[in-house]
Amino acid sequence: MKGLTLGIVLTALFLCIAVLSFLWTPYDIEVFDIPNKLQTPSGSNWLGTDQFGRDILSMIMMGARTSIAVALLAVGIGMAIGVPLGLWAAARRGSFLDELIMRGNDLIFAFPSLVIAILITAVFGAGAVNAIIAIGIFNIPVFARLTRSAALSLWERDFILAARVSGKSAFRISWEHILPNITNLMIVQGTIQFSLGILAEAALSYIGLGAQPPTASWGRMLADAQTLTSIAPHTALIPGGAIVLMVLGLNLMGDGLRDILDPRIRVDRT
Repeated sequence: MKGLTLGIVLTALFLCIAVLSFLWTPYDIEVFDIPNKLQTPSGSNWLGTDQFGRDILSMIMMGARTSIAVALLAVGIGMAIGVPLGLWAAARRGSFLDELIMRGNDLIFAFPSLVIAILITAVFGAGAVNAIIAIGIFNIPVFARLTRSAALSLWERDFILAARVSGKSAFRISWEHILPNITNLMIVQGTIQFSLGILAEAALSYIGLGAQPPTASWGRMLADAQTLTSIAPHTALIPGGAIVLMVLGLNLMGDGLRDILDPRIRVDRT
């Protein structure tokens, strides 16, 4: 429970920072203050300034908004498409449709999100929207496979057989009986994919394929600071620390939720 509590606290902290950035930041991140560049943390700039004199705290706040938005929307795309596909494949187990969906998942898995992002960027250009699409596409087979596996284990259960005998269609059974029983699993997996989405967004921004200036991004902050680590290490340590803490919080929360929501784990520990 301590891990879950810490995870919730860290996640809530960054969510609050992201929400606060819509209302207030200490400084405008689009204003350069070259005379005060690479300042160490001080009373006027709590986390210091970058190579353009921009306030790093303000950049971190705006970057939290970008990272959370990209990861959240990408996970939403993966769940919105992957879960129905997985339910459909499980309901048509062994059919051509099931085989088509699973082989399509294998094809997407063959191309990591970074490669998909490069392909999309080559056609449509770099940007946060394309990063969302790339990460979202990679999330689809994750949720489809997990949903199909969980659903197949339920299709032979007595209450599902009773629903089939009563004349319910495969669609109604999937919607009314299968989906409610795997929602907990989807929540846990969604939390895990959320943390991976944060990392993926940072990686894409680091190589210039994510959010573009003037939009703030933790990954691009790291990329800009890579040549400054010897003279201003805080410019790299602070955004890197933000990524680590955000991902750590989500992973701890995901593990804690799994321990609570998975009945098999509860039984093993009692």
